[in-house]
Amino acid sequence: MKALTWHGKRDVRVDTVPDPAIKDPTDVIVKITTTGLCGSDLHLYEVLGPFLDPGDILGHEPMGIVEEVGSEVTRVRPGDRVVIPFNVSCGTCYMCGHGLHSQCETTQVREQGSGASLFGYTKLYGQVPGGQAEYLRVPFGNTLPIPVPGDGPDDRFVYLSDVLPTAWQAVEYAAVPPGGTVAVLGLGPIGDMATRIAAHRGAGRVIGIDLVPERLRRAAAHGVHTLDLTTYGADLADAVRDLTDGRGPDSVIDAVGMEAHGAPVAKGAQHLTTMLPDALAARMMRRFGVDRLSALHLAIDLVRRGGTISLSGVYGGVADPLPLLTMFDKQIQLRMGQANVWRWVDDLLPLLTDGDVLGVDDFATHRLPLAEAPAAYEMFQKKNDGAVKVLFTP
Repeated sequence: MKALTWHGKRDVRVDTVPDPAIKDPTDVIVKITTTGLCGSDLHLYEVLGPFLDPGDILGHEPMGIVEEVGSEVTRVRPGDRVVIPFNVSCGTCYMCGHGLHSQCETTQVREQGSGASLFGYTKLYGQVPGGQAEYLRVPFGNTLPIPVPGDGPDDRFVYLSDVLPTAWQAVEYAAVPPGGTVAVLGLGPIGDMATRIAAHRGAGRVIGIDLVPERLRRAAAHGVHTLDLTTYGADLADAVRDLTDGRGPDSVIDAVGMEAHGAPVAKGAQHLTTMLPDALAARMMRRFGVDRLSALHLAIDLVRRGGTISLSGVYGGVADPLPLLTMFDKQIQLRMGQANVWRWVDDLLPLLTDGDVLGVDDFATHRLPLAEAPAAYEMFQKKNDGAVKVLFTP
């Protein structure tokens, strides 16, 4: 089959690789019909090379048609249409039973000190082959795949794999009071969708902050009050407080993470690490890794006293300095973590089957064949051509 594989920093290729096969009686093989390019994939493209091997298959946002099932699979059958969550979760352990599928005890990568395995996401998360491919082996066939209706475009359902549950959890964790104000930092796929979900769930005002004109226009078209970081610069916090009676928003969602602009020292340290031999680089990142924290520091500055910050942007540093004095003094509540996909499926499916409440049908900005994935990664990384969400068709 054809699959998108990692070969080095900013070097991804579509290769011919062996087809996946049933290994365990609860496995299913899914023929991928649509698969997404996630902002988290850019971390693999840029800085997480020490935790990858050449030939690793990337991607964690797939959906498709069940092709083959193991002997103990009863919940799905060949021909069924399914979405595959990015968490590899068993659905039956203590953590899954408490709605913490991203902490699944069956697939935790204990040797790395990590939570549940993820499709297509490095040795840190199990080195499981990903879904930017023609076929995907999916374990836990009775509990992991999300069955979806057989009609309607893939765009209606594919975001159940990551974008929708991640954005929903970001808003849930933000604890926006009814009629309250939430500011969303970063209007990429997760931030954009979080603004829509926050409005749907009753936020009185949604403020979106970014520096990419196309992303700002896209959010504004959905009723978001947008602020261009390049226009306000150091005065951004004052501009936000002016919109919120001088207090700041009740909640702030950081949908940027380690890709933040405005942190040249940390960015330089990250890129210097990628030049080291992999074994040394991995040790350095585990013990001394730092992130670009400008978005998080902005969130801490913006949020009102007693407010809540929700982190959905991915951070990977282990030595990140935080302004704990300010956070304590402002009595900030902080929630974070990988999305627990299955926890939110029952909330999200009705919004996809009873009309297009969240505008998913036209959420993608680019739909491309998998053969064009290498160019798409570069386009997305450079934020060219208005790229916000890219979907591949294998």
